[in-house]
Amino acid sequence: MISKKLLSYFIPIKIHQKKSAINKNLEVTWTNGQLVMDSKNTNYSYGSLQRILRKGLHYIGFERIRNFKSILVLGVAGGSVVKTLTDEIGFKGQITGVELDPEAIALAKQYFQIDTIPNFTIIQDDAFEFVLKTREKYDLIIIDVFQDTVMPNFLFEEFFINRINFLLTINGFILFNTMVLNSDHKQRNSDYRSRFDPNYSVRMYPKVEDHNELFTIKKLA
Repeated sequence: MISKKLLSYFIPIKIHQKKSAINKNLEVTWTNGQLVMDSKNTNYSYGSLQRILRKGLHYIGFERIRNFKSILVLGVAGGSVVKTLTDEIGFKGQITGVELDPEAIALAKQYFQIDTIPNFTIIQDDAFEFVLKTREKYDLIIIDVFQDTVMPNFLFEEFFINRINFLLTINGFILFNTMVLNSDHKQRNSDYRSRFDPNYSVRMYPKVEDHNELFTIKKLA
């Protein structure tokens, strides 16, 4: 009998579907020989999302990232960006992941074994609440917070931006993945960019995997 992994090169094979109070519906599917996690309308881990965030990390520079000491990931889902950091880049420092959805965490442990990564700690919490409470400083903060295709408004509000900036070390980076589906989203991102003063170097990368726009933000002083 042909394996699901092999068959997935021809058609996607759904192997798990789970209802979620936060993300409505989560699925784990064999696609092109690998397991991916999806919500109803978008990829959450190990598909296009992993490619998007890998590009962002490439823009920052793999060698630079290897020399960081501490990384914060807001929005873990299946943990594909964590696997990129540890397996591809070879990052050995501490990675802290914050994920609101307990169902996503359960799937990430069951199918993607994120709880076996020795330098990774996952915390179930709201991203906004976590950044208010933490006393740590981070060399890289990855923001990848979605509920299906919806981005919470707080991500673009001044208080949250200022708090993230406070948690960032000098010469540290923010990698922010956004989704741009209409003109309002484009304006939102333009407004977001304008909130950073000359102490920050902001670069925007549009049209990453169709509807995603990436920001890399370096703290200069």
